[in-house]
Formats: sequence, C-alpha cells, structure tokens
Amino acid sequence: MKIGLVSGISDGIVTIVGLYDVAYNATVHISTPSGKVVGLVLNIERHKVSAIIMSGDRFIKPGQFVMCTDLLMSVPVGDKLLGRIVDPLGQPIDDAGIIVSRTLRMVEVLAPGIIERTPVNMPLETGLKVVDSLIPIGHGQRELIIGDSKTGKTSIAIDTILNQKENDTICIYVAIGQKRSSVARIARVLAENNCLKSTIIVAATSSDSAALQYLAPYSGVAIGEYFMHLGIRVLCIFDDLTKHAISYRQISLLLRRPPGREG
Repeated sequence: MKIGLVSGISDGIVTIVGLYDVAYNATVHISTPSGKVVGLVLNIERHKVSAIIMSGDRFIKPGQFVMCTDLLMSVPVGDKLLGRIVDPLGQPIDDAGIIVSRTLRMVEVLAPGIIERTPVNMPLETGLKVVDSLIPIGHGQRELIIGDSKTGKTSIAIDTILNQKENDTICIYVAIGQKRSSVARIARVLAENNCLKSTIIVAATSSDSAALQYLAPYSGVAIGEYFMHLGIRVLCIFDDLTKHAISYRQISLLLRRPPGREG
C-alpha cells in the first residue's frame, strides 16, 4: 500500500504528492472526516498525481492522507445486478438493498484482436419492422442511433430491450447525464413489461459528477463483458454519448489535457 498527501483540490480534481510508482487508472482512497472517498488516477507527472473524485469533494482538504492499493478501477459484476439500478461504481441506487458480489472486473482491459473475434452472424431484432427490414443488426456489432432532440431515439432503444424478453438476451441500459425522473420512468416501463429482471440499469444522472458520467459507459461494458465470456448474449445501450463527450471534455480541460477523444 502506497501513501501520499493531498496538496490541492479544485472542481473535483485532487492533486496528490508523495505517491510514487502508481499506475494509470488506479483507484485511490482519501481519508476524510465523513469516510473514505474514491478517486481515479488520470494524470501522472514527475512530482505529482492528479485524480478525479467519484463522489463529493466537500470534505477533502490539503494534508489529508491518500492510500493507493494498486487496484485498477473495477466494478462488481454478476447475476446479483440483474433487475437493479446501480451507479458506475456498482453501488445500488434503487433502495432495494445492498448487492453482494464477489466478482470484480476492470473497466479497462485489452480488447481481443480481429482474428480472435467471432464474425457477426447472429441477428438481433429491435421489434420495429422498418428497422429490422432495412438495417441488419447483429450481436457483436455497434449501431449508432443519431437524430435531433425529441425524435424518439430513446424509444427505439427501450423498444429493443422490450423485444429481447423472450430471446435470452441480457440488456444493459447506461443512462448518462439524464434526469433521475427519466431513469425512474424507464425502469417503471421495463418493470411493467416484465423485462427489468433481465436488465441492468447503470445510471450517472445529471446531478452526479462529471467523473461518474465519464465512467458510466466503461462500467456498463465491463458488466456486459462478464456475461459475454459466459456465453450469454448481451445488448448494451448508451443513452447518450453526447453527454459523455461533454463530461470528458470538462475533465480533460480541468486536468490540462487535450479535450479530443476517439469516436
């Protein structure tokens, strides 16, 4: 275990000194009067380390101890998450009790090579005849739903989840930057159609920090990859990546990094 000290805190970015030999994407724990606060290392410089705070930074002050256990950012995965609403750290936010999961999966892993991947040969029906007849969608494929605001993009995604009820497909709905009421409404629709039991909702709402919104799609994919390696078909929906781009730009500028990113 490595120990450092907080030298500064501003806009959810904490600067740490005395923490050497730390890895990129490692998690750090800051001891505050209200308990431990989790941070994610994103900047490594010669004499300091910068990390983003996953929760509130209200009680963080210079001089507090920072502990690093060399554990890269991981999220709990497993069957216990089915039917639940969790935040990007895997903590439940649906008032349905704690989630006991002994399996963790890193949010950043090496993607398999092109030769190792299975060809896209299994269709995935959205339940919308126009989409299914004109656009071939299959498992292992990425599909972008693009359009103006209030044109029904989320409705297409929710209808696709509802259509997987009899197909033995686990659905992961990642809500990025949405209102809490919108997430609650989507969960209610899924529950009324008996689809919530095979769905996991990862929510980083507009009231959450930019760090949680940045981490949300990575957590959703990590949860989906766990089921993928078990041979289970998975549908992962990000709603929406525009909010993720905004949060990434905010974090990058605060860390004094170039705000550009890959599509």
